[in-house]
Amino acid sequence: MAALTIVDGAYRSTAVRRAQTIACYVAIGTEPGTGPLLERFLSEGKRVLLPVLRDDDDLDWAEFTGVECLGLGRHGLMEPTGERLGVDAIRDADVVLVPGLAVSRDGHRLGRGGGSYDRALARLRKKTYTAVVLFSDEVGVDVPVEPHDLPVKAAITMLQLHRMPLKGMR
Repeated sequence: MAALTIVDGAYRSTAVRRAQTIACYVAIGTEPGTGPLLERFLSEGKRVLLPVLRDDDDLDWAEFTGVECLGLGRHGLMEPTGERLGVDAIRDADVVLVPGLAVSRDGHRLGRGGGSYDRALARLRKKTYTAVVLFSDEVGVDVPVEPHDLPVKAAITMLQLHRMPLKGMR
């Protein structure tokens, strides 16, 4: 159910609705589900890029064409099995949706500590729309910030879109 409402939260963003190419990910464990979101992107003819974790923990990218193109990758991640497009392929995305554990009021996200998404976000053009997909109680909390951390422009939760910096929260 939560995964379906994440679609509603994401589509509150004009950037998501208008995007032609979106970089996203396949949620794992207790993360908010991204399956229905990925299906919606494909049904609208959007090009979808998914990460492939490299041996150096950087992210390569491959096109997502449906669940049949997914295979089990490192650390239990579901990854596309198609042609690798390179670490800079993320620059083609109009929108980049990333996982996280929490996000601060100013948009700094807490990841799992590998730095994979920090490196990927650093490759983006400044105008690229970036958002972290979270549960509501993970938005607007204090997170540690390192000099290399780049803030996201929004947080997507069930039925909601939170633009950064947050106002009037906590």
